[in-house]
Amino acid sequence: MLKHKTHFFAALLILLLHSTFANAQIINQLESLVMPGPLSSAHAEYENTCTSCHSPLDQTRQDTLCIDCHKNVGADIADAMGFHGRNPLIATSECSSCHTDHEGREFDIIGMNRETFDHTFTDFPLTGAHLTAQCAECHTNGQELYQATSTCISCHVDDDSHRGAMGEICSDCHTTDDWQEVRFDHSQTKFPLRGGHVDITCNNCHVDTRYTQTPTNCISCHINNDDHEGRFGTDCATCHTEESWTPIAFDHSQYSEFLLKGKHEIIECEACHTSTSPSQVVATACIDCHVSIDIHRGQNGSDCATCHTEAGWKTTDFNHNIETEFVLSGAHQKVSCYSCHRGDQPATDFTSTQCVDCHINEDVHNTKLGQNCQECHTETLWTQDITFDHDFSSFPLVGLHSITACEDCHLTQEFNGTDKSCSSCHVEEDVHKQTLGETCSDCHNPNGWDFWQFDHNTQSEFKLDGSHAGLECAACHTTPTSGPVVQASACVDCHRNDDIHNSRFGTQCDRCHVTDTFKTIRMQR
Repeated sequence: MLKHKTHFFAALLILLLHSTFANAQIINQLESLVMPGPLSSAHAEYENTCTSCHSPLDQTRQDTLCIDCHKNVGADIADAMGFHGRNPLIATSECSSCHTDHEGREFDIIGMNRETFDHTFTDFPLTGAHLTAQCAECHTNGQELYQATSTCISCHVDDDSHRGAMGEICSDCHTTDDWQEVRFDHSQTKFPLRGGHVDITCNNCHVDTRYTQTPTNCISCHINNDDHEGRFGTDCATCHTEESWTPIAFDHSQYSEFLLKGKHEIIECEACHTSTSPSQVVATACIDCHVSIDIHRGQNGSDCATCHTEAGWKTTDFNHNIETEFVLSGAHQKVSCYSCHRGDQPATDFTSTQCVDCHINEDVHNTKLGQNCQECHTETLWTQDITFDHDFSSFPLVGLHSITACEDCHLTQEFNGTDKSCSSCHVEEDVHKQTLGETCSDCHNPNGWDFWQFDHNTQSEFKLDGSHAGLECAACHTTPTSGPVVQASACVDCHRNDDIHNSRFGTQCDRCHVTDTFKTIRMQR
């Protein structure tokens, strides 16, 4: 307390002297008399000018005077940087509370204990391996402590395997825990790591630790994986993904006008892309790929899609009923195309739709019935369900004829020109032995051979009466004929042996005789 009072009175005396005397030398001598002790070697030059550090009667200006001299400290405090700017205790403390002077030339005015110094309040807090580093490793001799650089490269230049190629901000990748521990955020670059790229090592892409100007196109790393030998270009991402080199995810619908559907979805790219040239223009016509399996040998044209589908080469969906004028029905629905489309004639040029064009070899009629097979046959089955209407022919079938088998009359398949005469079929049944001619229908009808009716009185010029009425036909008709029945009607033609007159009365027996009995005579006058 006495020492402080002494300082106070000394200062008061100096002030009085300043106001009384103007002689600076006297003032300096008086200041020296009241100085509590020698200054530190750093401040020794100011020992004779107390006002450089002290302001008489205004102790608060002392910190200002310190900062006026130690401008770097003042700048740190103003910018909240460095030890003096970051330590909250300094803002409420005087400089002299830590930096005591007038303790002699050898006194350590800084008073920093390196063992207990808290680096947290500096611009470079110590973390990781830096916590165990020696001060001298960063703070070199002849350099003020605050002048130590905080850049990684200043200490780790010998550890920089990149040889400066990655710059000096090592903390972008490395951590203070371990130099070998890298934690680079690749997402901040122009090439974010995704999918399979996440787990690969840096050297896979950055050969010889070259990180700048590393190419980012796929082919630069995957040229050995390119089974296409460059023919699909260098933009591998068109087909491949970052998740895995396989499977392939090429969207053919996006990059091509040829949509892959059905079987095309699972075939290998090389099945169509055969050239090693990246600029290959792949033809998209079906025949370009399928010419070797075109069993039509080109006769159906090159647009295979007219009949075939992408679901399978053997699956066809050609609608003959819509695409052509020849509707396929019945047995035609199941026949192969080649049953009708034969030879080298293109299917598109096929114009013949007549039955005989396909069925000529099956025409048992030898074209005798013409080419309109459908008049009798149907598309269901060639040899069954024949529907010929005989009523529209020149010989309508009635009676027993309607149930008679065709072959009973048509002994061959050449139906046209069949003899329509009764005798052609019934000659064996002609008990008259053709003595009544061949026109059996004059007496008989188709309902039965035994059903017959002939009226000799109305259907001929010779009436049967008397004994003639009960005569058998064969009694008069004895001569076979193939033409019209011509029978002599004179009495003598039948009764010549009965003529006891030996023709003396002529041949007109009916002038005397009657038909009841030949012996009855009717005289005419």
